[in-house]
Amino acid sequence: MNRMISAALLGVFFSSQSFAEVVVVVNPQNSATLSAKSVQRIFLGKVTEYSTGEEPLVINQAPGTAQRTEFDQNILGRSTAQVTASLAKLVFTGRGVMPTEVESDSEVIDLIKQDQQAIGYIDASSLTNDVKVVNID
Repeated sequence: MNRMISAALLGVFFSSQSFAEVVVVVNPQNSATLSAKSVQRIFLGKVTEYSTGEEPLVINQAPGTAQRTEFDQNILGRSTAQVTASLAKLVFTGRGVMPTEVESDSEVIDLIKQDQQAIGYIDASSLTNDVKVVNID
């Protein structure tokens, strides 16, 4: 009985560690209006400017991170491999550029602090006053 309880607790612990609650974030000074569809189109390289006419600096987390996996699956509706292939096709045909890629939430926040047009995603537990959450449905 104790083994079952221990196994169940370990399962809950590890499953909660492997999935992040991802939020899309921008610089607090960014005044662009963003819908879920516009966020998808920006990260898939299909839109190259905000509603304000400014060009976004798109920041992706490294493949394999919990944040990247959740973002690609739940926000973009694709696997990381599908997203990478789609972006590579745009780059190869000269119609796009690969997003800036970083290893951590803190790097996303640092880049967003430095660039008013930057957009990225982080685990909700990493939120600071240096970024503004984009509310997407």
